[in-house]
Amino acid sequence: MAYLGCLRPDDDHAGRARKPGAMKNPRAVERLCHTTGLLLVLSGLVHLVVFAVDGGPWDGPVSWRKPVTFGLSFGVTLIALTWVTSYLRTGDRLRSALLLVLAADCVVEVAGITLQAWRRVPSHLNMETSFDSAVSMALAVGGAVLVVLLTVFAVASFRHRPTGPAGMPLAVRCGFALLLVALASGAAMIARGVVLTRTGHQEAAYHSTAPLKPLHGVSLHAVLVLPLLAWALSRTPWSEKARRRIVAAAAGCYTAAVAVAAVWAAVTY
Repeated sequence: MAYLGCLRPDDDHAGRARKPGAMKNPRAVERLCHTTGLLLVLSGLVHLVVFAVDGGPWDGPVSWRKPVTFGLSFGVTLIALTWVTSYLRTGDRLRSALLLVLAADCVVEVAGITLQAWRRVPSHLNMETSFDSAVSMALAVGGAVLVVLLTVFAVASFRHRPTGPAGMPLAVRCGFALLLVALASGAAMIARGVVLTRTGHQEAAYHSTAPLKPLHGVSLHAVLVLPLLAWALSRTPWSEKARRRIVAAAAGCYTAAVAVAAVWAAVTY
């Protein structure tokens, strides 16, 4: 995934010239975010090996699945957003600040989940002890911060047309729109789980998130898949019109997949 660092728009794509040295700090922030994302991905892969050696259930509130999937997902998402946001018309300082907070938030989320996995206790919705409650609340607050950060990026993508090659503006906007669906489904999982936990239905709380997991997972990575497709198409000899049509078709198919997952969640929730 590190190659995404070189897939940023140049001055022609960005539509604006940059002052000499203006990108020094943003580039440093990007390198930090890419490195952090790679370390999170590595953490997920390491815990996949731990699962293979230690065994145990893959599903359920206490399993090695969580540090694996969260490490991979947060790492890939951080790398993807660092790249994709380079196509947004935001100030360099604002983007850098948001990315730094995003990177820190991703580390906190994965660290908390990994810590609880090694302690062999649930990470989310766990109020058994004061320490478990503190970890659970930290993860919930981190999730809220994530919602705010990504909403700001999503709004920026719709306020001003993103830059980039043919099809990229649509890919970025659709990716962020579907990412908001992922955030909404994640918030719904946490909200329902907290209600069940506080009303004395702890076991039900752990299992209440299952119907929304497919919707959350499918919609989460559109912000990487669609822009990456637009970038790859820009390296082909096809016309801009053809590339826009392909991206539009892909965005339609991805949206349809999310809609199917949403219907399934509504039926089973």
